[in-house]
Amino acid sequence: MRRFGIEPASAVAQAQRDQTTGAAEPFQPLPVPTGSAPYRLALSDVKPELPSDKRIFQVFGDHGGIKDPNPQAHVASAMVADATANGVEFAYSVGDVVYFNGAKAEYPAQFYEAYAHLNLPIFAIPGNHDGDPEEDGEASCAAFMRYFCDRAPELLSEVAEYNRDTMTQPNVFWTLRDELVTMIGLYSNVPSGGEIQQDQIDWLVGELKEAPKGVALILSLHHPPYSCDAHHGGSERMGKILDEAFTAAERCPDLVLSGHVHDYQRFTRTYWTREIPYIVIGNGGYHNLHAMASGAAPGLRATPDTVLEAFDDKRWGFLRLTVTASQIQGEYIAIDQAGNVTPAVDTFTTEVAT
Repeated sequence: MRRFGIEPASAVAQAQRDQTTGAAEPFQPLPVPTGSAPYRLALSDVKPELPSDKRIFQVFGDHGGIKDPNPQAHVASAMVADATANGVEFAYSVGDVVYFNGAKAEYPAQFYEAYAHLNLPIFAIPGNHDGDPEEDGEASCAAFMRYFCDRAPELLSEVAEYNRDTMTQPNVFWTLRDELVTMIGLYSNVPSGGEIQQDQIDWLVGELKEAPKGVALILSLHHPPYSCDAHHGGSERMGKILDEAFTAAERCPDLVLSGHVHDYQRFTRTYWTREIPYIVIGNGGYHNLHAMASGAAPGLRATPDTVLEAFDDKRWGFLRLTVTASQIQGEYIAIDQAGNVTPAVDTFTTEVAT
């Protein structure tokens, strides 16, 4: 049978689907960790003397500015202004830092130059493009490890003009620990819909179990468990892996973050009598946005336990999160093609489980 492009599907059909029949992108072997298990990094080791009452940070994804650097430049400029105005303490990427593959040569322009004036630590998990191996034989995630998972911070010669040290994350999947927030970051690899193998699943269950009680718990992964876009859709496989881990650990997060789909979407999932936000924030600067599927509208029941609350498939943007001992507040900031910034396009609040 001949193929003539992506066939149309409804928002409900796209929300969470089997993606194993997609493009034949093989699972890539994981690099050797630079830190010791269970792969944790204390925020205070990177940024000491933080306030005791709240954490303010930005979340963005799919921001590599290949082909057209203007959307990424506009978002980066807005992030700089937002950081100054609101006391932002760090930024966190949900993957696809560079395109189209994770080669070392892509990082100076698409990452270091783009965020040269964002005077904050930038943490990250890899996306599928970060894990795509370079054609000359460079191993999968080799450049990501060089720039984000160094054994000690250093200013590398090829990016010295941007005055940003390498980060010291311990692995491609890892946990950021802080007295007010725990952020567990998964690496969902390269295949369509993501693939997480048993060793990482076992690690996830352990991190969920051992996450401090009464502290905001945020889970991030690149491939979204839910998405009503017309291109990728949500990953049934990722949703199943997460649910099985939550059951095994007897603990679920207060918020789930993902990227991969190049737009903004917020879902509310009713799970274990709790209402958990699942957010797609994959419009951080890659030029091509992903339109929503037919029937997508605020209030749509995408699955029996999940409601699509809000979305933006026409602009780029980022998320600002403010975490206290009792709640997580989110604000989505949008940036259009001309660089015009619209704050508070979508806002939400969720309680920290006790």
